[in-house]
Amino acid sequence: MTNMLFGRILVATDGSEKNRAALDEGINIAHACGSVIYAVYVIDTGTFSSMSGDIPLGDTYRVFQAEAEQAFTRIKSLAGDMKVETLILEGHPAAEIVKFAKAKKIDLIVIGTQGKKGLERLLLGSVAEEIIRSAPCKVLVVK
Repeated sequence: MTNMLFGRILVATDGSEKNRAALDEGINIAHACGSVIYAVYVIDTGTFSSMSGDIPLGDTYRVFQAEAEQAFTRIKSLAGDMKVETLILEGHPAAEIVKFAKAKKIDLIVIGTQGKKGLERLLLGSVAEEIIRSAPCKVLVVK
């Protein structure tokens, strides 16, 4: 018997080890609810505009794509026979995740955070905080 509390779960990944707990938690919830998992990796195009002209953009873009594919492989492996859809988006991570969640009528967004403190947090905010403020659904932030 499945619990359709969360029929569609978006698991946002940045490919880092710090994001691993969020991936695991999202998959556990999806398994318990019988959910479809949408694994999303956002290439932050803002990083390209601030890069030195000496670095080839194509090479950097391929590195991000490879990182996303590695994260997707891990998610699919952990998900087993659950339905997983993967997508690489481009733009500002929080905005793209929220836009995708609205378009796909996502029930739960699962994201990781390492937390920011003090002046850095005040000035920059974080992707997790932006998603929490603008998401059209519930958001689970996993440390």
